[in-house]
Amino acid sequence: MGDVCDVRVRGTGMVLSVRAPALASLEDPLRLGESVAVNGACLTVTAVRADGFEAEVLEETLRCTMFRALSVGARVNLERALRLGDRLGGHLVSGHVDEAGVLLAQRAEGEDVAFRFGCSAAFARGVVRKGSVAVAGVSLTVSAVGADWFEVTLIPTTRRETTLGALPVGGRVNLEADVLGAYVRRALGRDGCSLEQLIAAGFAD
Repeated sequence: MGDVCDVRVRGTGMVLSVRAPALASLEDPLRLGESVAVNGACLTVTAVRADGFEAEVLEETLRCTMFRALSVGARVNLERALRLGDRLGGHLVSGHVDEAGVLLAQRAEGEDVAFRFGCSAAFARGVVRKGSVAVAGVSLTVSAVGADWFEVTLIPTTRRETTLGALPVGGRVNLEADVLGAYVRRALGRDGCSLEQLIAAGFAD
């Protein structure tokens, strides 16, 4: 995690300054032009400082994320881009945020906590139970899904090591659906796959 240390308006966008000592102290330091996911949104590093970095946030990014609500002192999740050859855990996350969702409720389940997030109906159609979803850049497994909401269950480590542990009910988060589902929906067409299409493709006696 890092801390927002400055937010400056620039044209129709903004410049975000993030204090990130954990990234700044790496043997392989941040470089100009590389990508860093901030709360799940892929941003390009435009300046490197001794204790962090700066990134420009475009108007389009502001439109579909919760970045307008960021202020100095806010904690953010940070992740450098995956390199080819790296070990892959979780699911592939592009950093292309689909929309901002809202935490509707929390429910304790032993040491774990179930989080229910509200989202648009269009986003919910791309979420499946036991599938993957990125919430504030955190890859999570879906435990339940409805018409305009979904649930994920967070273990203590996830709540401790990410901003989600301190997220209040009503808090907004960046959401990214599994890109594989998006490609499937696009291939099947706007209305999905009908029974007639399945039969024509040979999926019936």
